[in-house]
Amino acid sequence: MQRVTITIDDDLLGDLDALIAERGYQSRSEAVRDIVRETLAGSRRTDAHEHVVASLSYVYDHHKRELAKRLTESQHEHHDLTVASLHVHLDETQCLEIAVLKGHRTELEELADEIISQRGVRYGKLHVIPAAWDEDAGHSHSHEHGHHHAGGHPHK
Repeated sequence: MQRVTITIDDDLLGDLDALIAERGYQSRSEAVRDIVRETLAGSRRTDAHEHVVASLSYVYDHHKRELAKRLTESQHEHHDLTVASLHVHLDETQCLEIAVLKGHRTELEELADEIISQRGVRYGKLHVIPAAWDEDAGHSHSHEHGHHHAGGHPHK
């Protein structure tokens, strides 16, 4: 592990210390490491073919002509990337959708861009979490763990 010295203005240090207290970090170093990890994980500068899991959250106007249909078609066209999705009615016109995704970083980013750029999608965010897994192992877990996941994908 390397020791790094940084200079931070008083206001920013105060905000960092407040975050440390709020989240219960044991030290500034732990907090800074997590902030750096989170920033790097969200960066598109990592390996494009890296396996990741992600959540794609977006709010859209369900009264926008054909939008809900186009959004659903996008997910169905990428059924191999979509693990599950949650659909929530926020009010008379807005819906929140959260999709859990799994695959290569570039594929997930392309799907997210396709969905978020649709006319009528008001907000969208892809939250990427690096995760390595054995592609050849399939989606089943060993029965030693006491559970098994079916290969199907839940739909809204």
